[in-house]
Amino acid sequence: MTQNQTLQPAQRGPPQEEDNKTKARSLIETAIDQLATALENGHSQILKEYLATMARFHPYSAGNQLLIHLQRPTATHIAGYQTWKKLGRQVKKGEKGILIQAPIQYRYTTTTETTRNNREEDNTVTVTRLSGFKPAHVFDITQTDGDNLPEFPTVQGNPGEHLEQLKTTIHQRGITLKYSDDMEGAIGRSNGGTITIQTNLPPAKEFSTLVHELAHELLHHGPNRQKTTKTMRETQAEAVAYIVNTAIGLDTTTASSDYIQLYHGDKKVLAESLHDIRQAANTILAELNIKKTNGREEA
Repeated sequence: MTQNQTLQPAQRGPPQEEDNKTKARSLIETAIDQLATALENGHSQILKEYLATMARFHPYSAGNQLLIHLQRPTATHIAGYQTWKKLGRQVKKGEKGILIQAPIQYRYTTTTETTRNNREEDNTVTVTRLSGFKPAHVFDITQTDGDNLPEFPTVQGNPGEHLEQLKTTIHQRGITLKYSDDMEGAIGRSNGGTITIQTNLPPAKEFSTLVHELAHELLHHGPNRQKTTKTMRETQAEAVAYIVNTAIGLDTTTASSDYIQLYHGDKKVLAESLHDIRQAANTILAELNIKKTNGREEA
């Protein structure tokens, strides 16, 4: 959203229009309650498995990231030979490892100040120190075969014509929409007037991602951005996506709840953000001309 783009206040209209607004408000409140319940229930089993697996992939230094990129630019999940074995995968025969610099660490035991002053207490601690680096080889997941890794929960369903309607809405707001093969691990990105998303996403995921990034455009590129945290911004954007996804019949409860919790959001953060969430969701639903009547969606 550009500096002059704002969420327009609701204006009173004819009875039919007011009835539609009432239905939209009811839809939004129901969706918010469902999302709050999911957050209260905590991490789904899928998210627990996903986080446990991702924890095995060590963060690499900037130097090693550069080495990985130079040798295998398309790499996504990198691990050593033994780590892949623990994950139930085997490096394919003949695969050439990616050379990195592995840290050499040594451990030693020392005593705390309390121990030195009171010999009867055992307050020894183990300290780890870096002594240098050595060459090591790691492998990308595409160089391995075996068990599938747990996948992050995703949106299920078919957005149908709503996907094109959403793209039109974004365009009419003066926001540039781009697709990219190089998102550096992200799926979507909002830059204040430009939305960029990963190419070739499944339609449901593409729709959900576009709504999420449009919510960022509506809420997080004005003067109020400095008053929010990363956790709050991601909670707001994903809550808006959840409401709009629900409105068109996409199954997204687990995906949205787990996404928010991945950014340390919870029911409390959701409650603190309700005004902005309601306003942005209502704006998008109105522009997509989506309402619910007798349990079925109409557009």
